[in-house]
Amino acid sequence: MHGGWKAIRRWLYLIHRWMGIAGCVLIAMWFVSGVVMMYVAFPSLTEAERLAGLSPLVAAAPRVTPDTAMHSAGLDAFPRNLRFELAGDRPVYRIVDRRGRPHTIDATDGTRIEAVDADAARAIAQRFARAPAHWLDTTDRDQWTVPNGLNAWRPLHRIAIDDGHGTELYVSARTGEVMRDTQRAERFWNWLGSVPHWLYFTPIRKDPPLWRQVVMWTSGPCLVVAVTGIWIGILRLRVRRRFAHGSVGGMSPYHGWMAWHHVAGLAGALFLVFWLASGWLSVNPNQWFSGRGFDDAALQRYAGHAATTFPQPAWREVMTRVPDAREIRMAWVGGRALLLVSDGAGRTQTLDAVTGTPVVWQTAELTRAATTLLPKAAVTDSAIQHHDDAYWYRHHSPRTLPVLRVRFDDVAGTWAYIDPATGLVAGRSDDSRRTYRWLFHAVHSWDLNALLRHRPAWDIVMWLLSLIGTAMSVSGIVVGYRRLKRKAS
Repeated sequence: MHGGWKAIRRWLYLIHRWMGIAGCVLIAMWFVSGVVMMYVAFPSLTEAERLAGLSPLVAAAPRVTPDTAMHSAGLDAFPRNLRFELAGDRPVYRIVDRRGRPHTIDATDGTRIEAVDADAARAIAQRFARAPAHWLDTTDRDQWTVPNGLNAWRPLHRIAIDDGHGTELYVSARTGEVMRDTQRAERFWNWLGSVPHWLYFTPIRKDPPLWRQVVMWTSGPCLVVAVTGIWIGILRLRVRRRFAHGSVGGMSPYHGWMAWHHVAGLAGALFLVFWLASGWLSVNPNQWFSGRGFDDAALQRYAGHAATTFPQPAWREVMTRVPDAREIRMAWVGGRALLLVSDGAGRTQTLDAVTGTPVVWQTAELTRAATTLLPKAAVTDSAIQHHDDAYWYRHHSPRTLPVLRVRFDDVAGTWAYIDPATGLVAGRSDDSRRTYRWLFHAVHSWDLNALLRHRPAWDIVMWLLSLIGTAMSVSGIVVGYRRLKRKAS
């Protein structure tokens, strides 16, 4: 038995020592890049930025009806998204069909726009940014457009904006939409933040299955390093029979960098294990956790209208009511046709499509409409939520507030979130997603409302934990380097 335990200890030390040399480099990188990500997100075009960049519609009522636009796009069902806006100075319908494919229809003659050349893209970007612009290149995918959500809009024209901030816009060569913006400082900090932290290098990230495997096979072994390190750390810790010449009051036999590694490793032991495990879960291995949204069939039932028809809007009434309108989205809720009119400040008014008058939803109306999302389940609770809670909060992601939360009695424990201003479904949650919230978000980002409501409490906690993790991993790098150096000599 004694010989078996000795062999186990030997393998324990060997695994931690040699896997830890590479693992500590990765762990140190993740902690440092994670601090950067606290303040600089991966580049994206926010909804507020997109609306601010669109030109005012003024009196640019389309000559083509929504029905004609849908017919020109070849749709067989009412689309996920149908909106009217200006592409530069050209009135267009933007459509995203039920398969997620984008279509752009000229609102003056109903023709399909299927290609946008470099000159047109430059003009669109210049009008969007309200600053001089010049075309740089056309790319299918680069470091800042690598996420697969842009696939249907590729290729993309990259346009430089002369604004003193090194801004670059990406305009779809298929539809003429501005899809992304980046700035010089944002790109710099992302090379120290999101790109290394998420392993978001273009050759890897462009292949989602490969990227998921890379994330799992880097974070997984690092988790083994952490667990073996905790085991060794506890074995080498003495509280009663202390080491005569040890450090930390004789509790640790080590000195110098090794002592730092021992103490920091034990101080942040549980945090490190949970943090690495949650990072492994970030890619949702084997699809253990459900998605965030309702499926297409549920959303069509909620809309109460599937045909490719929409009543001719009261354009003049709409333009008069919202003089700074930048976008008019057409939607159905419970069989009622709506216009969601957004201005340059991001404010949205919900109007009746036929009369152009404001729509005020009653909670009971929306709750009845929500029952169509899960027709085989009953509603157990319906309430307006005015503030962030553990499952619906705005840290690093936009969330509608107030929001109507409707709970169902189905096996999955589904909750629907509905925007009480527009009537549209804003999100979905179930037992699986709520479990994921605790296993990933809470453990990895510590986005607990008790901390978030009292900033900089969250920042202080995250900095402290990151410093402990960095001290543990950097000391491990130094110890590992010295051992390799001795081996080499």
